[in-house]
Amino acid sequence: MAAFIDTLTLADAVGSFGALIVVAAYFATQMRIMNSEDLAFPVLNLLGSVLIVYSLLQNFNLASMLIESFWIAISLLGIVQHVRARRAR
Repeated sequence: MAAFIDTLTLADAVGSFGALIVVAAYFATQMRIMNSEDLAFPVLNLLGSVLIVYSLLQNFNLASMLIESFWIAISLLGIVQHVRARRAR
């Protein structure tokens, strides 16, 4: 295990932390701890995806970059929707 940890780069650590954020947000919605309509949900997804993209810029993978690009776009749309709905109230 120590040998594995020694081989991790900063990009690996940042990307892994991003993946944990995305999974934690999804888990929290499934457990009804967080509502997917809350602003926190798209913000956490955006943050996690940006961190994953950072790692992908160091170790590129086209399929992963595509999914994260869509995840970022969808998260931004969710944030915009939330802000618009709040202004309308």
